[in-house]
Formats: sequence, C-alpha cells, structure tokens
Amino acid sequence: MAGHFYNGRELELLIPASSLEVLKTAVIFGADAVYIGGEAFGLRAKAKNFSMEDMKEGIAFAHAHDVKVYVTANILAHNYDLEGARAYFEELKTIGPDALIISDPGMFTIAKEVMPDTDIHISTQANNTNYMTYQFWWKQGAKRVVTARELSLNEIKGIRAHIPDDMEIETFIHGAMCISYSGRCLLSSFMAGRDANRGACTHPCRWKYSVVEESRPGEYMPVYENERGTYIFNSKDLCMIEHIPELIEAGIDSFKIEGRMKTALYVATVARTYRLAIDEFLQDPELYKSRIPFYKSEIQKCTYRQYTTGFFFGKPDENTQIYDSNTYVKEYTYLGIVGECNDKGLYHIEQRNKFSVGETIEVMRPDGTNMEVTVKAIYNEDGEAMESAPHPKQQLYIDLGVPLCQYDILRRKED
Repeated sequence: MAGHFYNGRELELLIPASSLEVLKTAVIFGADAVYIGGEAFGLRAKAKNFSMEDMKEGIAFAHAHDVKVYVTANILAHNYDLEGARAYFEELKTIGPDALIISDPGMFTIAKEVMPDTDIHISTQANNTNYMTYQFWWKQGAKRVVTARELSLNEIKGIRAHIPDDMEIETFIHGAMCISYSGRCLLSSFMAGRDANRGACTHPCRWKYSVVEESRPGEYMPVYENERGTYIFNSKDLCMIEHIPELIEAGIDSFKIEGRMKTALYVATVARTYRLAIDEFLQDPELYKSRIPFYKSEIQKCTYRQYTTGFFFGKPDENTQIYDSNTYVKEYTYLGIVGECNDKGLYHIEQRNKFSVGETIEVMRPDGTNMEVTVKAIYNEDGEAMESAPHPKQQLYIDLGVPLCQYDILRRKED
C-alpha cells in the first residue's frame, strides 16, 4: 500500500483485528497497519486472539500487502506475569511483528532486552496526557505514544510542539469509549472478580443501574434522566469521520480504530470509510467536505452506539457523552466473506448469518462501491442445492449472478 503523506508527515490508518480472517479483511479494506493480540498479555482476554501460527501467517499476509502489524502486550503486569512475558517475547521475536504495544514499565524493560530491534509503542493504558510523558518514553527508547482518550485536539497540538519531529503520536479516532480513565478500570474486579487491567473486563459500565437507599433494602429507585432511564457509566461511541482535517492539523501520525472484538463486517466498514475519507481529503479538501454525508451514511452501516466526538473539542457534557440506552444500532447483518471461485463458477463462503435464495443482499467491495444482488443459488459442500443457509459457519458455494472478488463482504440491510 502506498504511503499517505501530509506536509511531509506519513499518516497511518490503524485497524484492529480479532482473528486471522479479520486481519486479512482489514488489510484488503484499507489498513496501513493492523494491531492484534496474542493468547496472553493483551487487554482482550475474551477476544479470539491469535495463536503464534496464525500470527505468523497474518504478519506474512500483511507484509505481502505492505501493511504493518503491531502486537499488544499492554496488561498491567503482576510479578507472576514477568517470567511468562519474557518467554512470550522470545517467541514473538522469531515471527517479526513491526512493533509491540506496551503500557507497563516492567513489560517495556523485558521487551527492550529481548527484542531490542523492535519498535515499542506506549499504550493509552499508560495515561499519556502531557508532553513530558512523551519525552520520558522517547528517552527510554519508545518510538510512539498513544494519547490518553481524555485529551483535546489543542492538548495534542501542544504535545506535538514539544516532542521530536520523528516521534509518533497515535490517537483513537473511532469506536467504543471506556468510561474509566484511559481504560484503567476497577469496576470489573470489584463486581465480578475479573481484572479489566489484565484483559478480563466484564463491561459492567454497560449494565443498567438503580439506586438502593440503605434503610430501604429491596427498594430499587431508577436513576431517571428521561422515561427510558439512564446508563450512568456508559459512553457513546467515538466517531471523527467529519473531522479528518482537524485530526491531521493536530499533528497525529496514526489514526487508531477501536474494536479488537468486532466482526469482519465492522472492520471492513470502518476501515473502508476512513480510508476513503483520508485519501479524498489528501487529494482535495473540497472533495472530502462534499463527501461527508456519504462517509456518515457508510459508517452507520456497522453496529454502533450513538456517536460522540469525545474529548477532542473540550470536555463533553452528559448529553454529548453518556447515552440513555444500552441498545446498539444495527442496520446491516454480516453474512460472510467471499472466498475462491470453483470450477463451476460458484464462490465459497463460510456463512455467518442466515440468508436464503431469492433474497436481495449487498456486496461490499474494498474500492468503496456497494452492489445489490439477488441470491440465485446456494449449495452445500456436497453440491446439494439449498433454499437457505440457516446454520452458522456452514461451508457454502453461492451464485449471486455477478462476478465476485475474494474478500468481498456480503451483508443484508435490515428493516
């Protein structure tokens, strides 16, 4: 993938991946870099994560497309983690990720000892809120620091003005926002005994709460904001698709998308939309401006909560950050990814949600185009015709009446 530059600075679109399939989707749909977690030491214990074998294949696939891969090892480590971390980094060294994402100074020290030639990026978990912190990590040998999610664009500009030109700033620009400070949270440990800071968060901030007064046990008083109640710990999702120019002007090098537990449809939708927005801004700012309604309509085709601009334009108030429902907005259903074509002209897919012959579905392509098609035929692995594909992960061959490309995404618009 060709580099993307603005005033001499290379801009990176950094996309999450939960599995090898999703990594390949991110690469094909526009990522400059992908970040993934191994089976230990990352902050997504419930994600599928990558075996070493899958990680090796994923890195090879990404590098063949000139895309970088970063591996998360950003837990806040305890004593009993350290010996295993050293062995883990020794193994990672053999497969060659482009960088490690780390928050803990102990983990950082071990990584520098074991993998001295690998770049290290400092995770948002390290609460990076000022330029002195950036200077500190630069002196330790870090190449990049991820901003705390609580920073405004003006604060990020201030950091850029006080750090070396070749030090990189990475910032989350889209996705779920943790209500706790830069993702450091004790709610899950307290309420469920699972440590969010070591990857086992149960997301209690997404639950609905009521108040109980001490002398009235059993009387649950809802915390009303309106007739639907309020989800008092819950943040809306971040979306900065309308503000690419401001992000670039702030001096951010890497635009990071949240979502290491998301589907291939989510990753493809977000990656493709931000890829188009960034590229079209660099081509012509007026073109970008005219296309904002299109970007907004596209970004809403993946599952999301209500959107916010977070802290970028100052501290948000309750109405702009906290949302009043735990319901996701879901406009499209993910059906599968197009695989190879067989000698009968049928395309292989692994089914992800039910669809049927005669249905109208949509083909989503990496180039930014969408194509409505009718399902002409569905066959199982034995070549038997089927009226529908009801079982998850069925191996199918399909005829949609048009030529397809490997890695096209199939989705269905919902009422």
